[in-house]
Amino acid sequence: MKYLFTIILIFSSFIFSESRNPYVTWYGDPDLQGVWTNATLTTLERPRHFKTLEVSVEEADAAAKRAAAESFAYDNEYKQGETPRTGRDVGGYNTAWMDPGGELFQLFGKHRTSIIAFPKNGKLPWDRKKADKFFQKMRKDRSRRKDHPELRGVGERCVVGFGSSGGPPMMNVLYNNHYQIVQSPGYVMIMAEMVHDARIIRLGGTHPPEDVTPWLGDSIGHWEGTTLVVETKNFNYQHTFRGGLRHFFAISPKATITERFTRISRDQILYRFYVDDPDI
Repeated sequence: MKYLFTIILIFSSFIFSESRNPYVTWYGDPDLQGVWTNATLTTLERPRHFKTLEVSVEEADAAAKRAAAESFAYDNEYKQGETPRTGRDVGGYNTAWMDPGGELFQLFGKHRTSIIAFPKNGKLPWDRKKADKFFQKMRKDRSRRKDHPELRGVGERCVVGFGSSGGPPMMNVLYNNHYQIVQSPGYVMIMAEMVHDARIIRLGGTHPPEDVTPWLGDSIGHWEGTTLVVETKNFNYQHTFRGGLRHFFAISPKATITERFTRISRDQILYRFYVDDPDI
């Protein structure tokens, strides 16, 4: 499965750089440091009611109002102290805990209806035979009796953030959508607000043997002009399912993910990633 996503991380708090040029570190590398957010109502795949990748301001505003109303109605179905109807799930957080963003994200002034930019239909390009085989095995593993907590999902146990919030790829979820980027000579660190997943990217070098599988994979990077290019391999087999309430996908241990971070303004980073997965 190969697909290209495009999303913008929006500057949300402050920049750590103290250099005269705010886009260059003291040692000369492009400066991506700061606290950023990718909170947005734009989903991974394009909803059926949208026919195009870009929509007008009026359509984007209508979509934001509709999403807010639906979220409020769902998350506040029960009043304080009210008992759910028999057989119903008691629910989780209400809207006071949610922070998914308030609008469709914009790329160069245009509102986007999906994070996926390619394929053009905004849908995940599953290889059906491979995907069916992969998910059958995953469902079988998930349905087994869990006699101890180590058999529960890593997202459920907060070992890593759910929905691929820690990345790669770094996806927007219902809350905790902030990221802190810190740079030093030879390294870039990205810490996610969700579960405080911290990914250390080595600049230069090679990947370790395939049996070395960190929770977030192994990431190495290099600079192409002002763009940080990061290649991640060696994904952990326990962290294959990357689904959330707003998106559903998986990354097999054999996947390679290439990310590109480009600072396009004082308060915006263009974040793109490409997934090459031979098993799904």
